[in-house]
Amino acid sequence: MGVATMANHLDALLFVAIAVGSFIATSSAASPSDMSTALLIRVDQSGNGDFKKIQDAIDAVPSNNSNVVFIWVKPGTYREKIVVPADKPYITLSGSNPTTTIVTWNESGEIFQTPTVSVLASDFVGRYLTIQNTHGPGSQAVALRVSADRAAFYGCRILSYQDTLLDDTGRHYYSNCYIQGQTDFICGNAASLFEKCHLHSLAEGSGAITAQRRESPAENTGFTFLGGKITGVGTSVLGRPWGAYSRVVFALTYMSSVILPQGWDDWGDPTKQSTVYYGQHKCYGAGANISGRVGWSRNLSDAEAAPFLTKDMIGGRGWLRPLPKRYNRTSLVISQSVNANNK
Repeated sequence: MGVATMANHLDALLFVAIAVGSFIATSSAASPSDMSTALLIRVDQSGNGDFKKIQDAIDAVPSNNSNVVFIWVKPGTYREKIVVPADKPYITLSGSNPTTTIVTWNESGEIFQTPTVSVLASDFVGRYLTIQNTHGPGSQAVALRVSADRAAFYGCRILSYQDTLLDDTGRHYYSNCYIQGQTDFICGNAASLFEKCHLHSLAEGSGAITAQRRESPAENTGFTFLGGKITGVGTSVLGRPWGAYSRVVFALTYMSSVILPQGWDDWGDPTKQSTVYYGQHKCYGAGANISGRVGWSRNLSDAEAAPFLTKDMIGGRGWLRPLPKRYNRTSLVISQSVNANNK
């Protein structure tokens, strides 16, 4: 499978075509009529905002929300377990600097129950936050779970050890994020583009960066890493298959010597070698040498790589939104914030 084939190219094109089309009906909420104007809610744990807690601000957003809501989180360490419910779309959660705006929790156990932040609502945006699970190594401890369509993260730091980012379902975009972990620390079955992201492995022995869960050739899912870098300690593989049809592509990525020459692992199941789609394209650095890669991985040609190199692979041109230009406040939020800050 190391030789480029027309089948590989068609597989990649099919991924893009289906990804653009099949998530359209995932949200029933009405779209905001004005994407350039947002309702502003301020969170400040010192009491100088509308709410002291992030979850209280999210709870103040009406169900089936049809407005862009911008929750501005002032600097501080917020020890909260946060859920953005499925019936509250179009929320932006933003700090101003990820090193000073930190959301933290400490929990391990069942993968879907441990996240510090769980995003279940469509059209969510996270900006300039640190999201961390401080449990440490040895068991599943998710920092961020994304189980919704059309979610984007900019300049965030996502930190844990095992299963750091549960990139579960939907189309997602990560830009200039720092993601750190030890074992399967980017996992799930979303269709996601990671652009200019820094992946840092904490594996003391041999770890794995990705565990993508695509389970059928008909599924329009997979992870693409474009223009980022990989650093770390110990050694690691680029990925191993959580699902039999796992799909991961690294393109134009710097790979340090932390990446093992084999590049990929079949997770003890050789039957998956014929069904996974693992490729790299024009990567560089000591860990990018393809001469030692497993024979069932792919060195993608320009034509094979092309569908993975733009936001079209997630249909992003249709849903990625810029920052609002205008911010308003409403009496509803102000009245609720008075009650919350008096608690």
